[in-house]
Amino acid sequence: MSNRLPEALRRLDRIGRGIETTLLVLILGGLIVVAVGQIVLREFFSYGFIWANELQNLMVLWLAMFAAIAAARDDRHIRIDALSRVMPKGWIRISRVIVDLFAAVVCAIIAWQVYRYVQLEIEFEDTVLVDVPAWVVHGIMPVAFVLTGYRFVVNAIRRAMGIERDDEEGVVL
Repeated sequence: MSNRLPEALRRLDRIGRGIETTLLVLILGGLIVVAVGQIVLREFFSYGFIWANELQNLMVLWLAMFAAIAAARDDRHIRIDALSRVMPKGWIRISRVIVDLFAAVVCAIIAWQVYRYVQLEIEFEDTVLVDVPAWVVHGIMPVAFVLTGYRFVVNAIRRAMGIERDDEEGVVL
């Protein structure tokens, strides 16, 4: 039974990676199509969609949120590690566990505050893209910060337990 658990976690991790990567590619591709489409419409037809710029802004938001999740997943998030070059290996691991846990707490705080913001958008019935409820498109923010925080916690646990990453298979934990 214990042998099946890590394999199930690996499979879930691969599925999550696939979903995240697919969404990143689709959003980036859609962003390129909308931007190029707007340029072509404006330059050759003197026409453009009034909502296209706002859609591009929202697509950049979604792209940034999924990219943050993917960066935390692959342990490639921005890190200032000037001290790790002079610290002993044991201390480096401890400091990275602390930093990952701190980042997870910060993500949780931001997720809570963004959730409160989305609640206000629901209350005030804000809209984007002409008539789409704003909370529908901004709802990605609390979800993304929770998932990014989750990835930081997984990385901290992995480091604390001394479990190494297998880059082809994903996180072992």
